[in-house]
Amino acid sequence: MQIRATTEADRENYVSTLLTAFGNVVEPPAEGEGSWWSGFEMDRGLVAETDGRIVATAGAYSFELTMPGGALVPVAGVTAVGVLPSHRRQGILTSLMRRLLDDIAARGECMAVLLASEAVIYRRFGYGPATFTQRLNLTKHRAALAGPAPAGSVTVRQRAECGEELAAVYDTYRRTQPGALSRHPKAWQSGAGQPPVALSRRLVAFHHDEQGRPDGYASYLVGAVDPVTGARPLVVDEMVAENRDAYAGLFRFFTEHDLVTELVFKSVPRSGWLRWLLQDYRSAAVTRDSDWLWVRVLDVPRALAARSYPVDGRLVLDVADGIRDEVAGRYALTVTDGVAACERTDDAPDLALDVSDLGSVLLGGTATSTLAEAGRIAARTPRALPLADTLFRSPRTPHCVHWF
Repeated sequence: MQIRATTEADRENYVSTLLTAFGNVVEPPAEGEGSWWSGFEMDRGLVAETDGRIVATAGAYSFELTMPGGALVPVAGVTAVGVLPSHRRQGILTSLMRRLLDDIAARGECMAVLLASEAVIYRRFGYGPATFTQRLNLTKHRAALAGPAPAGSVTVRQRAECGEELAAVYDTYRRTQPGALSRHPKAWQSGAGQPPVALSRRLVAFHHDEQGRPDGYASYLVGAVDPVTGARPLVVDEMVAENRDAYAGLFRFFTEHDLVTELVFKSVPRSGWLRWLLQDYRSAAVTRDSDWLWVRVLDVPRALAARSYPVDGRLVLDVADGIRDEVAGRYALTVTDGVAACERTDDAPDLALDVSDLGSVLLGGTATSTLAEAGRIAARTPRALPLADTLFRSPRTPHCVHWF
C-alpha cells in the first residue's frame, strides 16, 4: 500500500473512490447547478493505492476559523475521507489520517477541523466536538412573537440573482461569529456546497438595518402541500446575521409568512434564545441536537493564545495525545490584562485532559466542568474547574453553519 499526494489529474478517480466508499455513484449535477466536489483543493488531497488502484482518499480545505475574540486562524478543513469497503480494517485509514496531520502541521496550521460522519472514528485521532447545532420546528399558527418588532426590514430575492451579496454578508458575519469558517469565492461561484452555497433554486430573505445595509440573510423554500394532511412546510436551509436585531428580524419574517403550516430551521445555535421571542414557548420544538464542527489541536501554545479570555488567570494543562507525541505534555496558559500566552512547563498540572477534549473546550462550546463530570477531564487542584469554566467561556455561542 502506498500513500501519495494528488494532483488535478486524479480528481475523477478521487471522487469516484470517495463516493464508492459511502455506497454512492457519481451523478452529474442538475442543469445550472454545480458539483460539491468542484471545490476540492487537489493539491491538498491524499490517496492510498494498492496494486495501482486508489482504495482510499482524504483531503483538506484551507479555511480561516473565527476564535472567541475575533481572531481569524488558518486551519485545515479535513474532508473526503473514505476507504473502500473491501479494504477496511487494514490500517489504511490510520495511515492516511497520520499522514494528513503531518502535512497539516508542516503547512504551519495549528488546528484541523472536520464534520464527523461517525463520532467514534475521529475522537481516536484527537478531534473533539466543538460547536453544536439544533433543528427547530415551529407550528405556524402558534408562532406569534412577543414584544416589539426588531429594527430593520426584510426583502426577498431569488438565489440566482444575489450570489455576490450572499457572499459579502456571510463574510462579514463569519468574522465575528466564534466557530465560523471562511468560504472561498470559488465555492460560491461553482456551487460547491449545500444551499445557499449550492446553486440550487432557493429564495433568500435579506435583513437590512435602519440605514438599508444588508446585515443578515436566510435561504429557504416552501414545500408542496401534502394532499392528505394539507401540511405545507417552509424550510430554512441557513440563517446568518451579524447581530441580534438581524437574527430576530429574519425569525419574525418567517413566523409571519402566509400559506404554510410549519417552519423548519435546519441549523440554529444551541443557546436557544430564539424560542424566548415566542409568546408560546411550546410552539417550537428542538427536533435535532447534534455536534457539528470538530477541532483537533496540533500546536497547543498557538491555539490557546489565538483566542481571547474574559478574565485573567493561570492554568497548567497536562495534555495527552495518543497520535502525536510532539503535542503531548504540560502547558501553562497565562492570561494577563486580557492577553494570553502559552508555553511548555514542568509545573504541577491543574487539569489533565486528552487533546480531543481540549478541542471541545477551546471555542467555549462545552464547559470544562461538563467534561469533568463525564470523567473525561481530571481536576488536580480545587480551583481548576471554576477557573477553567470562566476562562474558556465565549461571549457568543460558537456556531458553524458551513458544510464541507
